[in-house]
Amino acid sequence: MAETASTPRRRGRPRKTQRGDTRERIADAAAAEFAEKGYEAASIRGIARRAGVDSALVHHYFDTKAALFAEVVKLPVRPDRVVRQALEAPIERLGESIATTVLTAWESPAVKPVGITILRSAIGSSAAGGLIRQYLLRELMSAIAGKLEDAGIPRPEAVLRAEFVLTQIAGVLILRHVLAAEPLASLPVGDVIARVTPALQGHIDGLG
Repeated sequence: MAETASTPRRRGRPRKTQRGDTRERIADAAAAEFAEKGYEAASIRGIARRAGVDSALVHHYFDTKAALFAEVVKLPVRPDRVVRQALEAPIERLGESIATTVLTAWESPAVKPVGITILRSAIGSSAAGGLIRQYLLRELMSAIAGKLEDAGIPRPEAVLRAEFVLTQIAGVLILRHVLAAEPLASLPVGDVIARVTPALQGHIDGLG
């Protein structure tokens, strides 16, 4: 029997023929939601409502708001995942872990070109740049600060240390990859990691 307008919509995962259209519709809705409300204020519920789907379906396709944003701006690598991978290290080796994980990821030919574009946008005055700044601050700073809080550091101090860590690593990335400042731009990545690690660990320990 043909399905009519009054037939209740079946729950569960969509059929394969529907998945591409549904995913694209959610991504389009997310782009509109981020543009209208900014990264911080946008919500999965609002994106789902705009796309005309259930929130659970948004989570099925994209898991988190960070994943949705990565899809919308075509990130070749998820910065939030890279940093969370680095944060698996013990606190006394966190500086080395962050330096190694982040700087090594940027050496990938698949990451570097898009990463440079994203960094340029982040330091610019465009609306897209503002969104990227919100995303980086919300996802990266919060993750690092949370790790420090778990180690017993009070929230305000943890946030401050996390911000200094991001300032340090962002400065290296901008000078090395965006501005191509020599000799930093040509220095082997292992040497860059060795020089940056003490500074990052100093910020983590509250000594920087």
